[in-house]
Amino acid sequence: MLYAVEDFAHLSKGQWVADDATNKMVNDLIHNYKIKLNDLQGALRREKFTITVGDELPAGILKLAKVYIAKKRKLKVGDKMAGRHGNKGIVARIVRHEDMPFFEDGTPVDIVLNPLGVPSRMNIGQIYETVLGWAGMNLGRKFATPIFDGASLDEINALTDEAGVPRFGHTHLYDGGTGERFHQAATVGVIYMLKLGHM
Repeated sequence: MLYAVEDFAHLSKGQWVADDATNKMVNDLIHNYKIKLNDLQGALRREKFTITVGDELPAGILKLAKVYIAKKRKLKVGDKMAGRHGNKGIVARIVRHEDMPFFEDGTPVDIVLNPLGVPSRMNIGQIYETVLGWAGMNLGRKFATPIFDGASLDEINALTDEAGVPRFGHTHLYDGGTGERFHQAATVGVIYMLKLGHM
């Protein structure tokens, strides 16, 4: 006795009764059922896909093919860059490595940020990242400092002393053009900067 529609899925064509005409009708019925079952299952799969993914095809379009092309672009003047703390800006000038400000040992810096961008954003996180990034690079460690439960000044000073980094990152740099030392110490460190993708 068959109690559910699913029971038909296990049926196969064969000799059901002694009468050939009746047997043919049963086999045709099973064959037609399996065709209809496949059609219904396909329709349900398509409907489920449309609900989960969404139907983005315009009217009259049957298939849509998307091709994504990856392209490497070198940084250029006018590109927008940002850090992790809302500190963003535009690339104003690109110079040769030897023209960048450099340390006493001759190591040039990679990027020079406008100092007015620090107080305007009123976000101390970028200073934390700069100083702790340099200390972490020397110590081979990573740091996580939450907003309301961050590292104290004493903890940061202890880490910078351990890493051999100047306190607050204050370092005297030298002009890449003239070779003379700048009058004031600059805050130097390691930060994460990225080029914004929508540009």
